[in-house]
Formats: sequence, C-alpha cells, structure tokens
Amino acid sequence: MAKLYPVAPAPPSSSALGERKPQALFSPHSKPAVLRQVLPPPPSPSPPCLGSPPAKTVGQGYRALALLLLASGLLWGGLGSRLAYLQLVRAQYYRQLADTNRIRLLPQPPERGRIVDRNGVLLAGSQLSYSVFLWPLVQSRQGWQETIPKLAQYLNLDAKEIAQKLEQAGYRSPFPVRILRNASPEVVTRLEERSWELPGVMVEAETVRFYPHGSLAAHLLGYTGEIPPEQLRADPSYRLGDIVGLMGVEELFESHLRGQGGGRQVEVDAVGKVLRVLGEQPPQPGKTLQLTLDVRLQQAAERALGQQKGAVVAMDPRDGSILAMASYPTFDPNLFSGRITQAQWESLQKQDFPFLNRALRPYPPASTYKIITTAAGIESGVFPPDTVLQTAPYISVGGWRFWEWNRVGFGRLNYRQAIAYSSDTFFYQIALGTKAAPLQEWSRRFGLGQPTGIGLKGEAAGLVPDAAWKQRHWRESWYVGDTVNMSIGQGFVTATPLQMAVVTAAVANGGWRVRPLLSQQVIPESPVPLRQKVGLSPATLQILQQGLRDVVVYGTGGNANLGPGFPPVAGKTGTAEDPPRRSHAWFVGYAPYDRPELVVVVFLENSGGGGGSRAAPIFREVMRAYFQSS
Repeated sequence: MAKLYPVAPAPPSSSALGERKPQALFSPHSKPAVLRQVLPPPPSPSPPCLGSPPAKTVGQGYRALALLLLASGLLWGGLGSRLAYLQLVRAQYYRQLADTNRIRLLPQPPERGRIVDRNGVLLAGSQLSYSVFLWPLVQSRQGWQETIPKLAQYLNLDAKEIAQKLEQAGYRSPFPVRILRNASPEVVTRLEERSWELPGVMVEAETVRFYPHGSLAAHLLGYTGEIPPEQLRADPSYRLGDIVGLMGVEELFESHLRGQGGGRQVEVDAVGKVLRVLGEQPPQPGKTLQLTLDVRLQQAAERALGQQKGAVVAMDPRDGSILAMASYPTFDPNLFSGRITQAQWESLQKQDFPFLNRALRPYPPASTYKIITTAAGIESGVFPPDTVLQTAPYISVGGWRFWEWNRVGFGRLNYRQAIAYSSDTFFYQIALGTKAAPLQEWSRRFGLGQPTGIGLKGEAAGLVPDAAWKQRHWRESWYVGDTVNMSIGQGFVTATPLQMAVVTAAVANGGWRVRPLLSQQVIPESPVPLRQKVGLSPATLQILQQGLRDVVVYGTGGNANLGPGFPPVAGKTGTAEDPPRRSHAWFVGYAPYDRPELVVVVFLENSGGGGGSRAAPIFREVMRAYFQSS
C-alpha cells in the first residue's frame, strides 16, 4: 500500500501577516513542508529471474581501458613516426628550405674590362653606382602585387615593367632581379627610408660603364645594356639582368671584356635586408682591350666632320689598323649606362638615325670607283696602259645620252689624265669595250660586294650587280647602259666608306687587300684573310698611283693638298647623284705619296656640291692632324 505524504498548508498571504516577518511564525523545528523538497517514492527493484546469472560490471571496465590505451598508443605512435620521418629522413630538405628563407646567394657581376686607345688613353671604363634589385623569394606573388605599385611610384617606373621582369625571373628564383641601374642618390635614400614597407627590395653597389669622352667614337665603341632575351636563351652562361655589349667594340669583344662573375652568401632578415656575409667568391674583372684607335686623330676627324651627315675612316694601309672612324649624327653611350629618360630618347629620335654607323653603310661610290674601272680596263687586255681616248660632251648608247660631268669633254686623254680630271666619257668607253664581267670581277677582287671582315655588327656588304642579280630583283635583263653607269660608280653598284678605304689601301700598299682591324691584341675570326694579293700588275699599279697623285697636283682634288711642311698626298674625288635628294660627296686618298702611312676616306651624305669642294677639305684637316702629332 502506497505511503501517503502530508500536504503542506498554503502559506498565509501577506495581508494576513500584517507587519510581522515570516520567521516569527515558525520555530526552527516546525518549518512548513514547502521548504523541503518533495520526492516521489523510489521504485521497488524487480526480483531477478530464477536461473539467470548475476550481472558483471568489472570486465566491462577493463575492456574500455584497453580500448583507450590502444587508441592512445596508435595516436602517439603515429606522431612519433611522423616526427622521426621529418627529423631523420627529410631533415636535409627542410634545413635547406629554412636556409633558403634565411641564407641567400647574392651574385656579384665582374667589373667590365677597360678599353684604351693605341697609346693607353682610356676610352671606356667603370664607375661606382647603385642598382635596385628584387629578391623574389622574400614575398609571395600576392605580396609582390601589393609592393610593386608602391615601388614603381618611388622609382618613377612603370609597374607593369617591374612585374614583367619579376615574372620572367620567376617568383621562386633565388637570385636577385635588377630593375634599375645607376639609381640617383635621392632614390637610394628614399628606398632606405621606406624599406620597412618594401620587403625584398634592396639597393646594391655595382659598377656601370663610363665613357669619359662622351660621344667620341660612339659608333665604334658602342654601348652596354641588359642582355636581350634571345641572347639569354642562346647562351646559358648568362643570367637574367647580366650586362653585355650591345653595339660596336663592346659587342664584338664581349668575351674578352666580360670577366668572370662571383658571389656572396649572406644571411638576411624577414624583409631581405642583409645581416651578415657568410662567404664570398670575388669576381674576376674583364681584360683590358687596347684598340688601334688614336684618340687625337678621332677627335680631329669628328671635329673636321662637324655636324655634316656622313663618315670619316682613317686606316693604316700597311696592316689595316683603324685609327679613326667617325659618323654623324651621333649619340652619347653614357645614356645607356642607366635608364634613359623619355626626354633623352625623344631628343635622339629628332636626329637622322643617330645610331647608324655610316662608315659601314653602302652608297654609290661615284668617281672613286674609277680606280676599279682603270684596273679592269688594263688587266682585261682590251685597253693597255698606253691607251689614249677621245672624250666628248656625251656618248650615245641605245638612244640614251650619257653626259660628261662638265658637259663639254676634255679632248684626248690617257689613263692618268682621265683619273686626274675624272672624265666620265673616257671611262664610259672603257666599260663599253670590256663589257660588264671585268668590272664585276675586279670589284670583288678589291673587296666590294662582301663584308670587309672588321667584325662589327651591322656592316653592309654593298653590291656588285650582275645579270643574275638584276633578273632576280628587277625581272629585267642586263643592259649596256647598266655597264656604262657602273663604270663611274653609279647605277646599282654600292660600297661602304670602309670598303673604299680597303680599295684605296690596295693602291697605296702595292696591291694588297688588307682586312680592317680594330685591335692588334685580339683579332676576331673571319673568313677574310688579313692580307691577300689583289692581282694588279706593276704597270697598273704605277698608273693608278700616279693618276691619284695627279688628282691632287692639277686635277679635281686640289683642296686635298696639305700645304708646306706636310708630305705629298694622292687621292680621288667623287660626286654621286641621289635624285631627288642632293648629291653625295666623296674623297679617298693616302699620304705620304711615296711611303704611305695613312688612308683617309671622307663621305658626306646628301651634302650637295662636289667631292673636291666638300669632302677634300675634311680629308686635308684629318691628314694634317695626323702628321702634326706623329
């Protein structure tokens, strides 16, 4: 029978209590039941079934403990094996990974070899400068995308250009990437002050190319710059950002001037700042290169040429040494040792192809070509050395009139007189009698139609035209008029001022075609021999030498005379038509006449006037400078 629990009476209301407190209504031992917890009666346990075993709880506790220990063992065993794998098997890998973030290899480019003239005067050297580099590993790609716009603003560079260089190197590249050369002191200070917000950006001291004479011999010396992508792909010994020669001697003798790079192993902090140097392999500087160039003669050539568009070449006819090579318009190669500004570039573009070395470009050789026509006429056997021909105001060929340059003729002339007066109709008749083949053969023997072998990039081969060439390019046959024009250096035939220096030297040195050289110290490989016989007979040589002397004594080249106290000279004038533009002016010659030491070729592009009036005075000034200083 269920036990009954008394129900506590409801507590009196506050109104019945009046002002008395509840504690006063009850004694400590007679509190109302509501103050005690009322619990239902506990259920009676069911009697166990007859024959069933009593319940076991101790075994279940051991099983739970065993499972817990097994799970713990598996967990700690996995952690231990992983830790052993990382510490023992992969320790070297992670050590290298940590070192990559802390230790860097900083390449040190070598100092480029100096370039000096034949007397040891410095033409190109190096000076201390500062360059800005990025260390790709310091930041992630996203980090660099945030840093580059800030850096571009500080450097006044295009952010896309910086990003492109970083992309080209790769964001995991361990080597610094140069983004600015020859940084100004203001830029260096600004970067140092803002280094905390430019992690991975560093400023390093290095040398840059310096040309103490500015634009002097700029086309010959060339300039340096960062290696082009195509050269980088072709030569794995270079790295992105390496400085190489890009023009002239700097490019031609790159392997001699380059040197051997070194490096420093450095410890850096989180933003790439160098903390200490751990090891260093000093770079090996490039070798000094001595040129055949003479600074004083080069200065005289450029001074004489002035601001006239053209070129001057001075060469030793005995061994081909180039003593001067001037070209105008020109430029200052120091501009390319750093970052050229937009204003500087626009200023250069206002000139007429300032990077074009006109000493290596082909032009109609005009009457200077009559040296070759004379050789072809005599050596062909058709017109022997004692030939005398009647000149005229013009000759008619195929219904066309080919005029004498003075429009009246010179009467009867021999070879020497024809060379001295530069008679056109005399040499027209030589061409008509010999036909084109001897002209073409002797042009090639003198070195036209092929590079001289000097090795400078951009040298033109010129043109010795023939029937096959004309058919290929013009879809026309070779006409007699083409041969007539060729005999006076007009029509399709072209030659460079340097090639005409080789032609003139062959007359001066007794019939040897010499290869032009820029250095006797380092001679580039070339299929062109250093010296080879042209094949002129003594009689032909004598007529050519005497005829060139007569040009200056009483012919068209009187302005080339050096005057009292100077040796006698020989030479040839030339005036090439270039319609609708003004004519070109030429003068080629050598001195002393009896013991030649120097050949000088002057070419003026579209100068107007004749070679005797325009080019010969420049020849005279260069020759005087040489013999005054020798």
